[in-house]
Amino acid sequence: MTAVLTPRQQHCLDGIGITAWRPRPAVDAAELKPIAEAIPAQSGQPRSAPPVQSHQPSAPAESKPATPRPTVMPVELELNDWEQTLQAIEACTQCDLARTCTRKVPGKGFQQADVLIIGEAPGHDEDIQGKPFVGRAGQLLDKMLAAIGLSTESVYITNILKCRPPGNRDPQVDEIAACAQFLRAQIKLVAPKVILSVGRISAQNLLGQQSPLGRLRTQQHVLPGTDIPLLVTYHPAYLLRTPSEKAKSWEDLKALHRLLHLD
Repeated sequence: MTAVLTPRQQHCLDGIGITAWRPRPAVDAAELKPIAEAIPAQSGQPRSAPPVQSHQPSAPAESKPATPRPTVMPVELELNDWEQTLQAIEACTQCDLARTCTRKVPGKGFQQADVLIIGEAPGHDEDIQGKPFVGRAGQLLDKMLAAIGLSTESVYITNILKCRPPGNRDPQVDEIAACAQFLRAQIKLVAPKVILSVGRISAQNLLGQQSPLGRLRTQQHVLPGTDIPLLVTYHPAYLLRTPSEKAKSWEDLKALHRLLHLD
């Protein structure tokens, strides 16, 4: 059954760029590729050292590569409250991104929110301002949330990584491992009703799966080690490049709205 939209919702959808709803076409997985490691569940147990990423000697790196530290486990910290967690993020030097980023990007929003949104990593604008989702992708995310009656101030938004990877490249295994305890602490402190994972890397790491994003977003998941429902959708940056997929994200947003209003 198609829900009747209020004028405000229709206005928000017009801002996002959705003018019609269409049946979902077959998933195009060409843009997706699996990553090597998943963020551990909220177990509180130390992780084993991440495996070394293989690098072919004959293939020169495109830019100065970060040196993985596979034999050094991230130091497990006391992260029992927001002050400890935010201070630890600011002080972190457990991977090479600490020396290449401009600012740490811990997160923003309401620290006891019902919805926790988790992206991939900061981009250029986020690296400058120290806040996640403040560029064009962030503006689109604001409109997406408004379409279901949410605001940036009513949710908490963070990323898998708290520092920008050089050139906006994909996060590396050791970088994800270094940031994992910060994300676990944030999830525990927010204690959200629902997690919305935006983008392939966020979803695959949170779920510990290598499935394509198009497949992950058609299911309702539970964050491993918890009872928190987790939904997956496209990253706003991808939607800016591929506006034809916005209708699918609208379906994901409606699923989020339904979960929030079960009671």
